[in-house]
Amino acid sequence: MSSTSSPSSFSDTSSRVLVVGGGYVGLYVALNLQKKVAAHGGVVTLVDPRPYMTYQPLLPEVASGALEARHVVVSHRRHLPQTEVITGTVTAIDHDRRLATIQAADGTSLELGYQDVVVAAGAVTRTFPIPGLAEHGIGLKTVEEALTLRNKVLERIEHASLLPIGSPARARALTIVGVGGGFAGIEAITELEDMARQAVAANPRVDAEELRFVLVEAMGRVMPEVTAEQAQWVVEHLRSRGIEVLLDTSLAAAVDGVLELVNMPDRSPARTVEADTLLWTAGVQAAPAARHFGFPLDPRGRITADATLRILDAQDRPIAGAWVAGDIAAVPDLTGGGVGGYCVPNAQHAVRQAKHLAANLWAARSGNGRLAEYKHHNLGAVAGFGKHKGVGKILGLKLKGAPAWLIHRGYHGAAMPTWERKIRVLTDWTLSAVLGRDTTETSDVATPYRAFQSVAASPPSASVAGR
Repeated sequence: MSSTSSPSSFSDTSSRVLVVGGGYVGLYVALNLQKKVAAHGGVVTLVDPRPYMTYQPLLPEVASGALEARHVVVSHRRHLPQTEVITGTVTAIDHDRRLATIQAADGTSLELGYQDVVVAAGAVTRTFPIPGLAEHGIGLKTVEEALTLRNKVLERIEHASLLPIGSPARARALTIVGVGGGFAGIEAITELEDMARQAVAANPRVDAEELRFVLVEAMGRVMPEVTAEQAQWVVEHLRSRGIEVLLDTSLAAAVDGVLELVNMPDRSPARTVEADTLLWTAGVQAAPAARHFGFPLDPRGRITADATLRILDAQDRPIAGAWVAGDIAAVPDLTGGGVGGYCVPNAQHAVRQAKHLAANLWAARSGNGRLAEYKHHNLGAVAGFGKHKGVGKILGLKLKGAPAWLIHRGYHGAAMPTWERKIRVLTDWTLSAVLGRDTTETSDVATPYRAFQSVAASPPSASVAGR
């Protein structure tokens, strides 16, 4: 259905900035434009399937119980009071007509006109057609996945405590396999290892030596963002904690929890590992929604852009009123440091591109000033590996151990959007330092109606039935 006329409705504003996606880019574009656009009689409309932005670098700490899940998400409605927020999915864009089609989760359809569109749909987990992966794997792109992962590990520890010592089922329940040796994968498996050992220490029926963590990486090294020397230190650090690191190894199948691993690059059989928990963090790819927006794509499925963050047409000419940034965009890296000549998909670029895009869009709309090209030198990277452990390279300075961990927390505490959320995250960290991380299992989050349904499905007792 099309939007109906109403003088008080946001949806009838003709000079709309339509923001597709509410992640890093979408949130910051809306934050930077909402007051300016509203002051000139327009409106910023943000569309996303979720009513919040997720600060993804802190998801490993959610998975380990160091942070409260709600505190790493930023409510669109609370923090974008002058933005029209629509919880739904943009399914099509007709830019010639300046018209977008939006669909809600219940199938309700809406068409919205706009003056400018900002495509900020981000990225999704990159997967491959591996048998059993969809059924048994858990990603780490959403807060729901982080909670599921946390509860799965804790529930399997409790389950294992009731099984015979030395049995294959017990060993399988206490085995956690992570596929992907980038930042997210290593941060996740180390945080989980910290949490699992704390949980086992409180359970006399399970010994810490029974826990088994395996990291699988298809390349010959981990964490390409740090130096080769640091990457080797990371591998040694993981192995010193009892985490098995299998380099040049890939997952070929995961049917019924039996993980078939192969050597790379010849894909010869390597070994078989049985595990009840399979974490998949083997990279990201541009959101498939980009294929439905009608804009040219590069070979990796990203929308092509110039350095001013305008979308390019098939002849590499800027398209008026069409903008893109973040993981879904192929933006030239003018510093020369990007892979293939383009900005890499990370939070540093997303936040900075969002602010840059907002400034350029407003300059183009108001006619006050020329469009500036985006150029940002990477400051480096830092990762946390659980309490007081980490590695990083900041402005050329190599760090490891507690100093890297402190900088990791300092950086992400500062980068967390909005003061309200910064305070909540810092409070969580303070409480965890004093009280320890929370290892309480809440596995029924995934099946919230189970308790009620088990009662409702039971036959009534004789006393109740006789009333």
